[in-house]
Amino acid sequence: MDHADIPALPECGVARFLAVLEGSWATLVVRELLPGKRRFTDLRAALPGISPHTLTSRLRRFEAYGIVTRSVHAEVPPRVEYELTPLGQKLRTVLDAMAEWAGDVPDPHTDGTGEDQGHDDPATRPSPAP
Repeated sequence: MDHADIPALPECGVARFLAVLEGSWATLVVRELLPGKRRFTDLRAALPGISPHTLTSRLRRFEAYGIVTRSVHAEVPPRVEYELTPLGQKLRTVLDAMAEWAGDVPDPHTDGTGEDQGHDDPATRPSPAP
């Protein structure tokens, strides 16, 4: 595989992490691979809205960085499966920490009880202070 379009990684650990998982959908693709092997079509179905181009791009990038393996099975029709490597599986703790942290972030569209305050509707949006 030609890795000319894959940039070299920075030295800083946080910058390196962000470079590997940059772009929309990257962390969600990893999340979908955490349980085990998945076919391309299964990944697309699990990620409504992702384009085939974007999914292919993320998977190729992950393969280049050694966090995903691609297995081609000589069948008719051909079967291709993607799986996280042991390095990729280490992202589980990162995604778990992200999910835990995100659960503590208040949603500005609710009142803390989970009830939508309807601020998207101009009729119910609070008036600015005079």
